Amino acid sequence: MIKKFLFITVLLALYSFGSPLTAVSAFQGPGCMGSCTDCHSLTKEDATKLLKTDKFKATVKDIRMSPVKGLWEVEINQGDKAFIVYVDFAKKFLVEGKFTPLEKLGESAPMKKVDLAKIPLDNAVVFGSRSAPKKIIVFDDPECPYCVKLHQEIKKIIEKRKDVAFYVKMYPLAIHPDAYEKSKAIVCSKSGKLLDDAFAGKKLPKADCDTKELDNNIKLAEELEIHGTPALIFPDGRLFPGYAPAETLLGILDNPQ
Repeated sequence: MIKKFLFITVLLALYSFGSPLTAVSAFQGPGCMGSCTDCHSLTKEDATKLLKTDKFKATVKDIRMSPVKGLWEVEINQGDKAFIVYVDFAKKFLVEGKFTPLEKLGESAPMKKVDLAKIPLDNAVVFGSRSAPKKIIVFDDPECPYCVKLHQEIKKIIEKRKDVAFYVKMYPLAIHPDAYEKSKAIVCSKSGKLLDDAFAGKKLPKADCDTKELDNNIKLAEELEIHGTPALIFPDGRLFPGYAPAETLLGILDNPQ
């Protein structure tokens, strides 16, 4: 969130000092009678220049129409984070935030679901009993600080609940230079202790096997649209990105709705 805040803050500062943007009328002629894309367009190249993403080591992943007419929805990747900003059709304003339909006020947004059949667990590192009926899958990076925090909550849960087990899929992020080799050592040993040691900042032994598990996990995460760590997938397929305390995670687990 800090990176995102800095990214948006600097962008707004640049704009306030007169950074030139393409001056195009948002609504030309008699008005929008057909599809908005008949009159308006925003390419990734346009968005990259307008938002100066190269300067912030960010990339434009996708551009689509927003739920509100007159705005483009731009998905930005910055390191292991993904977030949404909006650009108006005139390409003069940056808008941050999200849109909530008024009829949905007070309702909880449904969690995205993924297909559990796509996630092999043979090489996962397991915390808790393999016979536990409730399996939570975790995509973890050994150098991710929020993964360290989540790991402590996982320990609390398996101590309290013998019906829950966590299956950890190692997902080293490119922004962490040593994460791949550490993850490989953990996968080769299938050792929860090595993951404990990694999160404790201890030096790990070199991997003693040749495995494609990490490359497969990285590809799988992309297919599931998991862009950062930690990411948890509950037994019914619900995807929860990020860290949460044990009480919150158990609340999600025990309340499918």
